[in-house]
Amino acid sequence: MTYILIFISAVFVNNIVLSQFLGICPFLGVSKKLDTAIGMSGAVAFVMTLATIITYLIQKLVLDAFNLQFLQTIVFILVIAALVQLVEIMLKKLSPSLYQALGVFLPLITTNCTILGVAIMVIQKDFNLLEGTVFAVSTAIGFGLALILFAGIREQLNMVKLPKGMQGTPIALIVAGLLAMAFMGFSGIV
Repeated sequence: MTYILIFISAVFVNNIVLSQFLGICPFLGVSKKLDTAIGMSGAVAFVMTLATIITYLIQKLVLDAFNLQFLQTIVFILVIAALVQLVEIMLKKLSPSLYQALGVFLPLITTNCTILGVAIMVIQKDFNLLEGTVFAVSTAIGFGLALILFAGIREQLNMVKLPKGMQGTPIALIVAGLLAMAFMGFSGIV
């Protein structure tokens, strides 16, 4: 039951983008096309899950064991940067078109505060490894859900005639706000 509550909470109630406002840069930057949103969601899910597992193990086996908790942020950022390089190399080999479509946003996963935030939240919430992994996967699903919904809406908005002052970023921010309000409706579930 604990894992179901973690899942529902991370995906809907405390959505990392729409409730906690982490990861706004890729949320707004990659959401112009549905294909790139799906690709970014997959890349973030892969990096977030692996980073959470690796950083949890490093925290418990090295940092806590040798009383080096003050190095947490630096070590976590280094782990995330290494994983992003791995994803970048894999995408370049396996899917060059997705690699090109993601462009500058792929290296930005390194500085995506969502991934670092989840790794730190797992430690702060005192999750065990399995709970932390469920939280990371659930948060990645929530991030992907928000990103894909937002991208779908933005693609539909491109077919609508909007006033000149509302085109582009203004309407995107309004839609993001409406999505955040919609997700607030889930706040009574958990």
